[in-house]
Amino acid sequence: MAILSVDPSTLTVSDLYDKKKFDINTMDNKLVFHILQTSPEGLTQTEAAVRIEKFGLNKLPEKKVNPILEILSFMRNPLTCITVTAPIVAITLSNSQEISSLWKSFVGIIMFLLGNSYIGYYQKINSNKAAESLMTMLMPQCKAKRDGEWNKIDVCNLVPGDIISIRIGDVIPADLRMVSSSNIEVDQAAITGESNLVSKDVGDEILSGSMVRKGRGVALVVGTGSNTVFGHAASLIVDANKGTGHLQQVSTKVGNFCICSIAIFLIAEIFVMFFGTNFVYHRGIKNMLVLLIGGIPIAMPTILSTMLVIGAKQLKKHNVIVTRISAIEDLAGVTILCSDKTGTLTQNKLTIKKDSAKLYSNVSIDDTLLWAAYASRVNNQDAIDGSIVDSLPHANIAREGIDEIEFQPWGPINHRTQMTFRRHSDNTVHRVTKGGVHIIQKLCTKHMTSELESQLQADIDEFARRGFRTLAVAEEEVPSGELEGEGTGFRLIGLLPIFDPLRHDTKRMIDHVIDLGMHVKMITGDQLAIAKETGRELGMGDTMYKASVLDNAKEIQKIANSVDELVLHADGFSGAHLEHKYKIVERLQKLGHIVAMMGDGSNDAPALAKANIGIAVANASDATRFAADIVLSEAGLSAVIKAFMISRVIFQRMRNYLIHMCAVTICVVTTFSILALAFNFDFSPSMMLMIASINVILMMTISTDRIKPSQYPNVWNMFEIFSYAIVYGCYLTLSNLVFFIVAVKSDVFQRYGSKAFADHNDFSLQSVIYLQVSILLQAIIFVVRVKSFFFTERPSSFLMCAFVIAQCVATIIVVYSVFS
Repeated sequence: MAILSVDPSTLTVSDLYDKKKFDINTMDNKLVFHILQTSPEGLTQTEAAVRIEKFGLNKLPEKKVNPILEILSFMRNPLTCITVTAPIVAITLSNSQEISSLWKSFVGIIMFLLGNSYIGYYQKINSNKAAESLMTMLMPQCKAKRDGEWNKIDVCNLVPGDIISIRIGDVIPADLRMVSSSNIEVDQAAITGESNLVSKDVGDEILSGSMVRKGRGVALVVGTGSNTVFGHAASLIVDANKGTGHLQQVSTKVGNFCICSIAIFLIAEIFVMFFGTNFVYHRGIKNMLVLLIGGIPIAMPTILSTMLVIGAKQLKKHNVIVTRISAIEDLAGVTILCSDKTGTLTQNKLTIKKDSAKLYSNVSIDDTLLWAAYASRVNNQDAIDGSIVDSLPHANIAREGIDEIEFQPWGPINHRTQMTFRRHSDNTVHRVTKGGVHIIQKLCTKHMTSELESQLQADIDEFARRGFRTLAVAEEEVPSGELEGEGTGFRLIGLLPIFDPLRHDTKRMIDHVIDLGMHVKMITGDQLAIAKETGRELGMGDTMYKASVLDNAKEIQKIANSVDELVLHADGFSGAHLEHKYKIVERLQKLGHIVAMMGDGSNDAPALAKANIGIAVANASDATRFAADIVLSEAGLSAVIKAFMISRVIFQRMRNYLIHMCAVTICVVTTFSILALAFNFDFSPSMMLMIASINVILMMTISTDRIKPSQYPNVWNMFEIFSYAIVYGCYLTLSNLVFFIVAVKSDVFQRYGSKAFADHNDFSLQSVIYLQVSILLQAIIFVVRVKSFFFTERPSSFLMCAFVIAQCVATIIVVYSVFS
């Protein structure tokens, strides 16, 4: 106990977390409270502010990056290395007469690369700022005791010494010490790898990043930020490789296609020029530079990331927050949408379906609801009491005109509530009760005939088929007016169907998703009858099974040939726990589907994390939101439709760009290889650099192009992309060759006042070819962007204006002979 003599106010942060001096894990709560200078009443706001200055915010420190190094990092790829190395080699091998022009080309290439890198850096910074603002919106909160009162605060403002409340579904925001516990069990798998739930009692430690699966309690914050076990582990893996994304794989394949195309013609030029026709080597080097500058897609990563960033901004306008930017591309390919029901497709708010109520004893529906409200709490309500009171014109009616004598709450033994009251109008005393049908039926001795019993059973069966929860209401008069007096016998008043209403836009969302070529599956923890009724109401089918059959091979054989067939063809599963949801998503993925999972509860979080796309609806739990790739920031599901539509538009834009880029590569390498080998035509590397620069600027505008989204899930078909690119590239090459032959073999230009070209390398001819190639390479985008005739779909005004400006610039360059 010598440690108690230490003045805690003199402790530094490093002292507090130095286990050689203070191992908090081995101390009892009294000692921990002393060291942290706090109490079960928590900190004051003033003291909390001081501790934020001392300990810092409860988040991992951000790694500072040098902006110059960040810009240069965009050049760290094989395509850039080839583009930079080629002119250096050319300069090294060139003679004194060519060095000047090659240096200009080299400087131009470096400027082009720096400009492209800066654009990528700028987009990344904007994306990060947008993500930070969005994450601020998603910042989880917790209940902390400050100044002796419980208040919600952002978890980033927690400090050692805070007292917080935790409950089921919470993600633990800091390292804690339990102060009080009510059956707390936590999932520490993400931290310790332990798969079983761990019980926590008073004095036990709970690690940051764990999830509360059961119970509730109060805890003391003992570690925050990087001074937690989770924070320390995260700091060790902050630079770890996160794997190769799907879009990155596509980019790699496209890059390899372009490099292979260039390599084929480079090798052909080397053999023909240097071994066949004895070209002067510096001419051959310049011609090869033209192929490299025009054929290598240097700006591909920048343009693709720009499209994704713009897509994220568009989604934000529709209250869709993207937490993983590449999720936009994945979303476009979703083939199956799995969804939780309660709180996701429905409002998670029990409601009385008045028009389906069954009435007995000649009592109206309004009076039946009033009797039920008498047997309900008006304060500290549970969900059922709340649904009944909410069905009244206003809550005060539930206690108007009566004096409450006694209220008996629902209990695990009686399974019903009951109130005894005196009515003002006639001064009579009544008892009213509500609860489970069979419990109430046993109480009803008045007017209970065999016919009524048969009708009652038929009504119960109907409600069960329709998936309603059933609540029975009965009342009796107490003639003596005494609390314990004998009643006249309970009479059954009515059956009230209770259901969780769908969101106002759920049906429309499901219809749109099905129209977009996706299958929808409901995976709910609710009863099978309720799941089937919901499926019928939504038009998504009612071929549903209990999730427990997935663990029973014999039951599966009765339904389908295999578990894969069952999972694939079922419209949904009921009684599903988090393990079932996870396994269903995993099995669908193994069957080759791109799966999106939509949910709101913490039991949905593992499935959301496993799915290709996790979608958290508004008001989802902290665990669910942080497992999700997409978070809806406002109530309703209409934004899901927008997310699918916009993602498919972005996908089509990326596809169009990749086809155009590959076509440009084919055109450049074939056109200028043939012109060099067959016609001894040398094109200037500077001219090609100018074409490439203007082309990149124009391609940036594709990010805003008007595109019709596909009616079916999108998939990367590389054979289709390369096939279209080869066809378009060959068409462009043929057009360029025909134009060149006409220009040099006929007098077409001379008829309009142009001078005859001195030879095939006349500067005027190079300028004309520059303009021809520039126009064709940029104009072909209007053909690539549509699958029909180019004039059937109008491009965006931004794209058209950019094209016109680009051609004006190219024309000015030619007219005023900038290259001379």
